[in-house]
Amino acid sequence: MFGKRGGSDTASSRPQAPAAVPAARIEQVAPSAASRPAAPPPEPVERRKSEGYYATKTSIFSALIDTIDLSQLAKLDTESAREEIRDIINDIISLKAVVMSISEQEELLDDICNDVLGYGPLEPLLARDDIADIMVNGANTTYIEVAGKVQRTGIRFRDNLQLMNICQRIVSQVGRRVDESSPICDARLPDGSRVNVIAPPLAIDGPTLTIRKFKKDKLTLGQLVNFGTITPEGATILEIIGKSRCNVLISGGTGSGKTTLLNCLTAFIESDERIITCEDAAELQLQQPHVVRLETRPPNLEGEGQVTMRDLVKNCLRMRPERIIVGEVRGPEAFDLLQAMNTGHDGSMGTLHANTPREAMSRIESMITMGGYSLPSKTIREMIVSSIDVIVQASRLRDGSRRITHITEVMGMEGEVVVTQDIFLYEMMGEDEHGKIIGRHRSTGIGRPKFWDRARYYGEEKRLAAALDAAEAKEKAY
Repeated sequence: MFGKRGGSDTASSRPQAPAAVPAARIEQVAPSAASRPAAPPPEPVERRKSEGYYATKTSIFSALIDTIDLSQLAKLDTESAREEIRDIINDIISLKAVVMSISEQEELLDDICNDVLGYGPLEPLLARDDIADIMVNGANTTYIEVAGKVQRTGIRFRDNLQLMNICQRIVSQVGRRVDESSPICDARLPDGSRVNVIAPPLAIDGPTLTIRKFKKDKLTLGQLVNFGTITPEGATILEIIGKSRCNVLISGGTGSGKTTLLNCLTAFIESDERIITCEDAAELQLQQPHVVRLETRPPNLEGEGQVTMRDLVKNCLRMRPERIIVGEVRGPEAFDLLQAMNTGHDGSMGTLHANTPREAMSRIESMITMGGYSLPSKTIREMIVSSIDVIVQASRLRDGSRRITHITEVMGMEGEVVVTQDIFLYEMMGEDEHGKIIGRHRSTGIGRPKFWDRARYYGEEKRLAAALDAAEAKEKAY
């Protein structure tokens, strides 16, 4: 049926999901959402394999392509297909009299099965839940971020063609493409992980692939407290902000945890509310039943059919939303989001890149101005003040840890200046002998924040008072 063997009675060590039908060559078999194994995470840094291993793998892979019947393979589910591939590879190893240890042979079998049915060398990295980012800089160089630190791995691809085929495999699952005519692409994996690809000729040393991984289990505010990202009192205040339908802007740098924090805050939205999310690559993990997820679309080969973030935000206003969640504000859609926040869609949220709450407001003003609106600066600032209630600042510190450094209220205007008020701050006090940042979250002693009346309306006044009193008592005792 498949060449040298007609069937298989060897159990697969790593079950997979059904394989897609290949087009012309084995590289085009696309994995499904469940195709990655739920294996225990390997060592923190993948062992670098020898050149001899890769030469042997290339030889066996070529023999496999010559032997296997793709049309018959496509009729099997992935578990059976993996069994067949392993049996044929074992036969090829015997015929070629390849000398390998049992562990090397098992590693080779897994590698080739991943090449055919999955994402190739990326599979062991995707199976690990402790990795935040995977960065592939051409076929021979792969970095990962673990615990806030970037480290190089021994993972490599056969060549840039294999890497490009895997990039195509990923983006084609969400209707995107990447090639010389469209060398930049944003996409996502089935589990919501965010993917960016830059292909030659823009990437000089080969295709560049960046994957921002999502944990299988969504983090909660309670877990962020355990990590030291925020204090219990600060977490309670954030929970009340979410429940009280405050309009929230989450600000932070790259990798600071903005999307994680946004997911945490959306957990306190009532289950009967209609929520509409607008994202470039759908990655939010809302648990409410009434959620409409919208995603932007790039132009086609003729340069037509593009749907921008602004198109989505403007359209969702016609969809009777109760809350609008914008994954990342980065352009003129800032104007439409502010209008939405100011016209009855309380509790809307969004994220943007900025290093401080005040810089976040300046960035929104710049986005609106760059969008072609010829409005006076004071008018734009008045819009910001009347729309945004709270800015939450997330930061990644130099030791790799993540902290919520500000919970800041937008109070109003004094002349042409926006007035803000910090409720919580994070103070860095130094570092220990291991280079870990030492610091503390502290209350600024605000007895009654601006959203007090809103919290009282939603029945959260007593909890808010208790959280503020507890924070102030800690500050006095420090």
